[in-house]
Amino acid sequence: MVQSLLDYLHRVAANNSPAVIFTELLIIGLVVWWVMSFLAGTRGERMFRGIFFLLVAGVLGLNLLIQRYPFYRLHRLYNGFLIGILIIAAAAFQPEIRRALMRIGQGRFWGQGRSELKRIIEEIVTAARSLSASKTGAIVVLERDVGLGEFTETSVQLDAKVSSELIRTIFYPGTCLHDMAVVIRRDRIVAARVQLPLAEPDLVKTAVKQGPQTDQELGSRHMAAIGITSGSDAVCVVVSEQTGAISLAVNGHLERHLDEQRLRSRLLELMVGKRV
Repeated sequence: MVQSLLDYLHRVAANNSPAVIFTELLIIGLVVWWVMSFLAGTRGERMFRGIFFLLVAGVLGLNLLIQRYPFYRLHRLYNGFLIGILIIAAAAFQPEIRRALMRIGQGRFWGQGRSELKRIIEEIVTAARSLSASKTGAIVVLERDVGLGEFTETSVQLDAKVSSELIRTIFYPGTCLHDMAVVIRRDRIVAARVQLPLAEPDLVKTAVKQGPQTDQELGSRHMAAIGITSGSDAVCVVVSEQTGAISLAVNGHLERHLDEQRLRSRLLELMVGKRV
């Protein structure tokens, strides 16, 4: 089997120039990378991996059999196999395809613009200021490169534009979503009532500067913020229900008692890469 695979690859290399092979592999790699980046943190990510593996294994396997044995009927089924895989993929990724088309229509197909990121940050800062004034507990997680799909899959799924009004409404004590966390992915609120892993006590001691009132001021939201940011590159904004203090967690460290300007500055620095 290995020898057959080597013979097949040798024939492919003999019939094509190295430049053509390199270009084709580069294009395939870029497409796969872009799709994986687009699906990062979603249910479709693992599904895409499975379909891609099935497609590669199926194409290689069928080509090896056709080259080695006179399976003429199998050869006729080859194109049907590829079409079938495409149909399955289109059905499986219907929500992701719809989302991609919406992003094209909104002019954000190639990524999230700095102006949109700044708008989202301003909405979060406005919500945090209001929640702090009313001492309403809240925890908002901003997903970055590391997907948080394992946590959002078991939560309440949303697909809403980020706004301060919606964030305040979600965390209003009278709603059924106010407990636990909200997750923002790119420019959308994708989940609410998200249960996050709590940090171990030893990790908390190194994550925040200790003081005489530290233990009383740190609640489960702060523990969750430290826990999720220590295991991912997410950024987490926390509003204390007891004191109304605003904190920011990143890389497993907690920055406490931030005012509006400092919160805005740190979020811009972390999410946009601009120090203010």
